[in-house]
Amino acid sequence: MAIKHAWDLVAEAESRIENLDVDQVVAELAAGTAVVLDIRDIRELLELGSIPGSIHAPRGMLEFWVDPDTEYYRDLFDPAKRYILFCAAGGRSALSADTMRMQGYENVAHLRGGFGAWKAAGQPISDVASKSKWMKRPS
Repeated sequence: MAIKHAWDLVAEAESRIENLDVDQVVAELAAGTAVVLDIRDIRELLELGSIPGSIHAPRGMLEFWVDPDTEYYRDLFDPAKRYILFCAAGGRSALSADTMRMQGYENVAHLRGGFGAWKAAGQPISDVASKSKWMKRPS
């Protein structure tokens, strides 16, 4: 059996999903046509911020959150809705979008280049740390 490396898996996933650039994600956010999911680890959000209006859905729980047959299901997920996923560079989000596709979410895409591409394009970034109850110090 030939070994598949991580980026090979990402390339295969990208061949099966819709890949969006920053301008396309900006347009969908402006139109309100998609739920944008930040699948990065919470530490990444706290340290670097996030795309304004995105919802945190950690990569480690995504398959369980989208599946109504698990006790972890979150009602924000509906196979009839449009979802755009992003991570730091686009690898995890491509894999996750492909997984959601396999779980019955047909209208799913990912931001190619991830949060790094968003930031490099000069798009706005929300300060997650200042809004987090976990980052606030008791008085």
